[in-house]
Amino acid sequence: MDLFENDEIIAHQEMITLLRTRIESILKNYRPVMNGEIYLSGEDVCKLLHISKRTLQQYRDDNILPYIQIGGKIIYKESDILTILEQNYISQKTV
Repeated sequence: MDLFENDEIIAHQEMITLLRTRIESILKNYRPVMNGEIYLSGEDVCKLLHISKRTLQQYRDDNILPYIQIGGKIIYKESDILTILEQNYISQKTV
C-alpha cells in the first residue's frame, strides 16, 4: 500500500466519522409529524421558551399552555406553543 492509498483511507474514515456525527445529531433532534402536527416533550418546550421545568409546570397549572397527557407522559403541540406566543406578542410601537 502506498502513501496515496493510506491518505485516501484516512480521508474516507474521517468522512464516515463526520457523517455518523451528523446523523446522530439529526436523530437526536428529530420530531416525528403525526397528522401534520409536531409534538414536543416538556424538555423541548423548556429549551424553546428558555424556561425551567417548574415554570412549565406552573404554565400547565395556570392553563397558559395546553397539553396532552397520555399516562404519565405529557406532550405539547408545536402549533399551540406558536399560537400562545403570537397571542401574547407585545409590539414596541414608536410614537
